[in-house]
Amino acid sequence: MEKISDIINNLPNQIDLEKTKGIHTILQFSISGEGGGDWGVTIEDGTVAVKPGQIEKPQLIIKASASDAIKLLHGELNPMGAFMTGKVKIVGDMALAMKLFNLIK
Repeated sequence: MEKISDIINNLPNQIDLEKTKGIHTILQFSISGEGGGDWGVTIEDGTVAVKPGQIEKPQLIIKASASDAIKLLHGELNPMGAFMTGKVKIVGDMALAMKLFNLIK
């Protein structure tokens, strides 16, 4: 079974870097359940960097179970529907969150 850590660590290869031009943001994934953990992701004008652990002053925090996060990052779970049903919790700028989910290939 695919692990959430592998998916998050591979985000730089899963995101269309051209679409990140002009985006400057720091987000925190806080994943619960088996294989969960915390990862900070920095998107900086055409680059994406991932580091394990808590990140300082994230603009956006995405909280989900490992299984829901995998579905979300694979496009198998509608981000807005997941948020509305409480499967995914987003702390911060909701419009930014939707924009970021659209970056994933």
